[in-house]
Amino acid sequence: MLFKGLPGLSRRLRGLAGHVPSQCAVCHAWPSQRICNACVARFAQPASRCQRCALRVPAGVSVCGACLQHPPAFDACLAAVDYAYPWAGALADFKFRAAPGWASMLATLLRSTPWVEPAIEAADRVLPVPLSAERLRERGFNQSALLARRLAGTRADVHSLLRLHATEAQSGLPRAQRLRNLRGAFAIEPSRAAALRGQRVVLLDDVMTTGATVHAATLALREAGVAHVTVVVLARTALE
Repeated sequence: MLFKGLPGLSRRLRGLAGHVPSQCAVCHAWPSQRICNACVARFAQPASRCQRCALRVPAGVSVCGACLQHPPAFDACLAAVDYAYPWAGALADFKFRAAPGWASMLATLLRSTPWVEPAIEAADRVLPVPLSAERLRERGFNQSALLARRLAGTRADVHSLLRLHATEAQSGLPRAQRLRNLRGAFAIEPSRAAALRGQRVVLLDDVMTTGATVHAATLALREAGVAHVTVVVLARTALE
């Protein structure tokens, strides 16, 4: 699937944050939003990605070989950018340095990514990947929930998908180990399970590396009878 552009991105970014002056976090232009239009245009170029896992593929290829051989549990996956400069730093600020103000700009980038807005509009609800209670207390907010609320408004559902326990740091682990760590990590809130049956949902996360987290979350959604799951992530790493 070859993405052909980011329609309306500059117009939408100009309307963010009440026009509060600041410096661009990349080129330090002043005044600007958190990342200026020129840097977004430079570092958020459209890419040809696998429709099932969002890894980069050659132009004209719709599904990568790995997904043809082993289709993921979810039905589709969309990513705005690669997990690389400057987005890796922006996400680190957003998640780990108490900067929830990034949410508006990053949500606009997501919504302006081809096929993301139609996926959100077609979904009955948008579910952010939840944090464990321990991680939520430590961080103070769930970055995926902030993005979901800005993307979907009242259709953002932050209560149905639960994370039952924290997992050890996943960075650097192979996919098989990540899957073992995540076994039993997600469940559906029992009083909300019936409402999910037969629905189309968007499962939203900030970064996708091996896909183990969204795979485990999708399995919990499938057990509740969810009919269709589109994963939407802000950034996709180059790792399988």
